[in-house]
Amino acid sequence: MDERHVKDRDVVIGISASGRTPFVQGALARAKSLGAKTILLSCNPAREKNVNVDLAIDLAVGPEILTGSTRLKAGTATKIALNIISTGAMVALGKVRGNLMIDLNTSSTKLRDRATRMVAELTECDYDSARAQLEEANWDLRAVLKKAGK
Repeated sequence: MDERHVKDRDVVIGISASGRTPFVQGALARAKSLGAKTILLSCNPAREKNVNVDLAIDLAVGPEILTGSTRLKAGTATKIALNIISTGAMVALGKVRGNLMIDLNTSSTKLRDRATRMVAELTECDYDSARAQLEEANWDLRAVLKKAGK
């Protein structure tokens, strides 16, 4: 937590299939002491509720097909939960317009094409006009959308 300079504006998610991994519990405790909001993501609704976190998400996946192989159901459920959390965070941070992720680093031909199509769609202009706007703004998608009031 110290290496990552965690502070009171951060949210730290500890992931532990069992919900009782000492390393995860220690990291969450340290994050909390630094003022961060804390979340425990586990796949064990029956775990002891002795971890002091702001939010506990206990996914009920049931026992693994192969005992001890948490990369199966627990790993898959955790991945889905983290996808939902990170998508929600991107929306909350204003990085999405409609169903488009607008925080795009236009560092390749493919990504510049995507940005051009986004500008064309969001500003209701043609592809060439969208590309010209992006070129004028040095491929800063956010700047083009802001200028267009989008």
